[in-house]
Amino acid sequence: MARKLTIFICALFAFLQVNCQEGILHVSGGSQEKEYCLVYNSSFSSISVSLNDAIDYQLVNLSSSFLCSSSDVRPNELKGKAVVVMRGNCTFGQKAQVAQDSGATTILIASDEPLVTPFVNVTEYGQVKIPVALMRYRDMEDAYKTFGNSMSVKLYAPPTPVFDFSILAILFISMFTVGMGGFWSGAAEREKLNTAPMGGDSRGRTDSGDLSLYSPLKVIMFVAFMCVMLVLMYFFYAYLVYVIIVIFCVASATALYSCLDAIMEKLGCATLSFSCLGKGWSGRSLLLAALCITVAVLWGVYRNEDRWIWILQDLLGIAFCLNFMKTINVSNFKICVILLSLLLIYDVFFVFITPFLTKDGQSIMVEVALGPGSIAEKSGGKMVTVPAEPTAPFEKIPVVMRVPRFLAPNLCMMQFSILGYGDIIVPGLLVAYCHRFDVWTSSPKRIYFMSCTIAYFLGMVVTFVVMILSQMGQPALLYLVPFTLLTSAAVAWRRGEMKRFWAGTVYEMEDLNMTALEENAEFSKNSSPPFQNH
Repeated sequence: MARKLTIFICALFAFLQVNCQEGILHVSGGSQEKEYCLVYNSSFSSISVSLNDAIDYQLVNLSSSFLCSSSDVRPNELKGKAVVVMRGNCTFGQKAQVAQDSGATTILIASDEPLVTPFVNVTEYGQVKIPVALMRYRDMEDAYKTFGNSMSVKLYAPPTPVFDFSILAILFISMFTVGMGGFWSGAAEREKLNTAPMGGDSRGRTDSGDLSLYSPLKVIMFVAFMCVMLVLMYFFYAYLVYVIIVIFCVASATALYSCLDAIMEKLGCATLSFSCLGKGWSGRSLLLAALCITVAVLWGVYRNEDRWIWILQDLLGIAFCLNFMKTINVSNFKICVILLSLLLIYDVFFVFITPFLTKDGQSIMVEVALGPGSIAEKSGGKMVTVPAEPTAPFEKIPVVMRVPRFLAPNLCMMQFSILGYGDIIVPGLLVAYCHRFDVWTSSPKRIYFMSCTIAYFLGMVVTFVVMILSQMGQPALLYLVPFTLLTSAAVAWRRGEMKRFWAGTVYEMEDLNMTALEENAEFSKNSSPPFQNH
């Protein structure tokens, strides 16, 4: 049975492949070989899917020409050969028709501008029969420097599987962060209860620095603030992106310090206290602070170095989400329902509805989350933009977990599977509340926490399945919110604790206040007044 399931999954992954818009230019000359990035349009350019099946053509260098007319080429110069020309002065379709009429088999267009998916006019669509592809001008110069004029080329574009194992890495990161954040919140609540004064109760209050969401008005104002910020980011992205980057560096460094300090405290590491200038200092705190600041500064300096900086961004992002889930305490299930429902509407509106309201038909959420230049992610891989130089052409706000796609061609630029911080934090607040409720009620085996965490996992799986089948990015909250809310409510209803689960700490405090009032009334009834008027 397991063997049949494995064969079925492998066959499914092999079937779910798409033709991307990035290709590979294989150049050879003598005993040397080298490969370069190509961008083409699979809708009208047919390119081999493997190097072995690709046809070898001699390359003619006409990079001094734009090839906008037949006068730019000598008779029979291009017959049966591939040609490279410069971008500009006329359309891609015009260049392709001139090359085709001259007998060329392939046209490569060298560009010192960002490479975009080439297109032709409707009238030219059926007339262009040869492959049309763009390459970097710097790559063309490197090829001629390496191989000289006697070189041959092959064009191929291996299909990219829709499923990539980076999705499993994203799933692991999200599950780890939600699980640990919820566990940390519950553990902090248990410690607070254990250290409460004798006869007192700490439910309903938070530690210094923690923030409790207990008012529906506060939740509505919070969501409204998020909407305003998202719209401002859309219209003033070029300026506000740097504000967000600075805020992220400060907040993530603080969060990483909080996480590492909690780990050190749990492991019983010494504080290494010492005195200096008449003040007491903690050596451990200073070392951790220096480490966290260094990590945040490194990310800020090298944030566009896609090859490895994603590791630091994910580390800082995990710390940020963990600290947020531990610091923000949702007081009851009612607030959870209001918060998650409003954010679900917010997510769906800015992903699915705003494309009908924007001039370019792009989602405001996707435009802000991925940056203005991520055409490949926005179009599901149907259109790409590759920078002419190996530097990022635009800034991206650090609001997503990123893992490089293992099976995607990364010759042109690295491609990533992503997950927004909100898709971790928002359901994570409910998971954290469930664990705190487990602590308040001493529920066996952390039933609420475990059930909500499993529901989050199932919601993530459904999100990825829909994304793979539709080949489109999905607003994860559309699936995570119903899974987690309905599961938590079902557990509370099944255990007969819905009233208590709904009211949360408010219910607890009302209980305590009613008990105190009853005791005071009974005391007043049975005792005589201390003074009497005569």
